[in-house]
Amino acid sequence: MLSRVADSLYWMSRYLERAEHTARVVDVHLNLTLEDISGRTPAQRWARVLKGLHFEPPDDDATDYALMQKITFDALHSQSITSSIASARENARQIREQISSEMWTQINRLYLDIRRTRMDAVWDGQPNEFFASVKDGAHLFQGITAATLIRGEGWHFIQLGRYMERTMSMIGLMDVQFSEGLPDAEFGLSMDHYVEWLAFLRSFTAFEAYCKVYGADVRPDRVVKFLLFNPEFPHTVRFCVQQMQEAFNKIAAETHLNRNSKLQRLMGRLSSDLSYDEIDDVRQNYHDYLIHIKEQCAQIHTSIYDTYIYRQIDATT
Repeated sequence: MLSRVADSLYWMSRYLERAEHTARVVDVHLNLTLEDISGRTPAQRWARVLKGLHFEPPDDDATDYALMQKITFDALHSQSITSSIASARENARQIREQISSEMWTQINRLYLDIRRTRMDAVWDGQPNEFFASVKDGAHLFQGITAATLIRGEGWHFIQLGRYMERTMSMIGLMDVQFSEGLPDAEFGLSMDHYVEWLAFLRSFTAFEAYCKVYGADVRPDRVVKFLLFNPEFPHTVRFCVQQMQEAFNKIAAETHLNRNSKLQRLMGRLSSDLSYDEIDDVRQNYHDYLIHIKEQCAQIHTSIYDTYIYRQIDATT
């Protein structure tokens, strides 16, 4: 496979995952604001969300409308929904011959729907319906991809990008959520804390899955353990890293990559850490643990580029 094709497939998947993640987080936050009786300003309510989504801090006089406009329709910010979908579509356009016609139709339709949407219409109507349409559009693309694309290198680069982006997005939100420490839940959470942690789980579509493991008793230490180490739910760090490793192993086998390569070692080390670490190993400093995972993912990303995208021409050939 040409390196430019691998690059476009990888980033097409990352950008679409980013758009879906942003839509989900903003939708959960808007629902949470309906229950907020604390009297906080819009800037105070949005500060943690913006930080978790890698936006600059809001101005003190920013309104809900202005902040949602920035996150959703700011074409100049790479994290916005509009920008992410446009970038995903552009990467898909460059490699149309490598994806199915159904995939192109779906991502193009999602892009055109966003282009036709105006902030005033979303704000005056039902914002949750707009964000649901973005999430549904991304999920439909993933389903079409699974149903129509051959399981070759291209498929595996798509999976690699998807789960790399999901891992990095999860770590960003978790780091913000845990930055002030975990509330003492020995005797249960206060109502405000319970609603906040419930919304946090819903930001990863994880509340129902969490309940299947621990019941409806939301305890922060259990939430941390579930989101970091559960191997079976698609929105946990361990699951995502396992999927990255599986995709990489398939690519390595098809490209005859040396099993002792730097990329192989990096991927194996991160997967091993998440397989054997326990909550007691990270309880003392959640931030450092999350940053360590983030740094390992960044090293893997760089190594992917060094190995597959920026291939050096052998001067001896």
